[in-house]
Amino acid sequence: MDIATLVVVILVIATALIFDFTNGFHDTANAMATSIATGALKPKTAVIAAGTLNLIGAFLSTEVAKTISGGIINEQQVFIGPEFIFAGLVGAIIWNLLTWLVGLPSSSSHALFGGLVGAVIVGAGVEGVNFGAVVAKVLVPALISPIVAGLAAFMAVKVIFAIVRKLDEKQIESGFRHGQTVTACLVALSHGTNDAQKTMGIITLTLIAVGAQASGTGPQLWVVAVCGLAIALGTYMGGWRVIRTLGKGLTEINTPQGFAAEAASATTILASSHLGFALSTTQVCSGSIIGSGLGKKGGSVNWSVAGRMLIAWLVTFPAAGLVGAVACAIAKTGLGGTIAVALIAVIVAFIIFRLSKRNPVNSANVNEHSEVTINAASNSSHAVA
Repeated sequence: MDIATLVVVILVIATALIFDFTNGFHDTANAMATSIATGALKPKTAVIAAGTLNLIGAFLSTEVAKTISGGIINEQQVFIGPEFIFAGLVGAIIWNLLTWLVGLPSSSSHALFGGLVGAVIVGAGVEGVNFGAVVAKVLVPALISPIVAGLAAFMAVKVIFAIVRKLDEKQIESGFRHGQTVTACLVALSHGTNDAQKTMGIITLTLIAVGAQASGTGPQLWVVAVCGLAIALGTYMGGWRVIRTLGKGLTEINTPQGFAAEAASATTILASSHLGFALSTTQVCSGSIIGSGLGKKGGSVNWSVAGRMLIAWLVTFPAAGLVGAVACAIAKTGLGGTIAVALIAVIVAFIIFRLSKRNPVNSANVNEHSEVTINAASNSSHAVA
């Protein structure tokens, strides 16, 4: 491995961990939005618990990492340079930051896959992508998982309220508040088993591409450890903008609904991780929240917000792919091009960070309805079960 390649590999690993960090703070809402919204957990307590359990979850399975490092990209058939992977990561990070800025719970997973596919197509041609694996392991789960989680949450809410209909409302809230603490932790644990592995797979793919690791092997222990730490730290930082959207923007929920939504999400994510499906935990959790909102008699869903989320889901893969493709076109010109892409990415990230300061969202105001949410809610349609 020459010096230029070594520099690019180090840059890829560092960028992958930055993506892992953004994945963590972008997806904190998946585990803790409903618990924070219902008051089952205090905001700071929630993000500490989520970060810890994300770290533990990262060590429980590597099936998803193997899917990414040895399934989506045909590294045995074409040459995959580490700068291709770097470009794909840049596409994913920029999209994560943009959707975080506007508080949209888009898929970090699809941003990663889109950026990677776009970069590899430009760098190695369409034969570098295993489109069969992309469809089977990414796109199909993306369509099915939120529906499954939503239906499960819908039915669970129906069953719960049928069982507790004669109990006092305060007793119901108190009892399910404790239960929701457990289910929220399960979602955080399951998030670590799925999302942390995606960065493990990217780093492993990079090591395979430069001959530092045998093809077909899984992530090394140090890779598992650093990826778990990165996503845990990002989760601890708390993506408060996205938490507000999921917790308050989609529907008003109480503790039984939050319990049902989290239980449905955790079950879906853990089952998918076991099967090696690199699904979007964001889509799963959003689907379960919508299902829990529809499951309660008189409940409502803000379809305006849901519609904007759906649009974000649809454009995430191609948008991140486009950024990844452009970044790869520049990066593959040489070490200078790769460094130029890194500098551009830093500038874009800084601009997004500065823009976020105009309308700060933090642990103190996360449960307040933003003006955008209120205006959208006034135009939303209501679905009564």
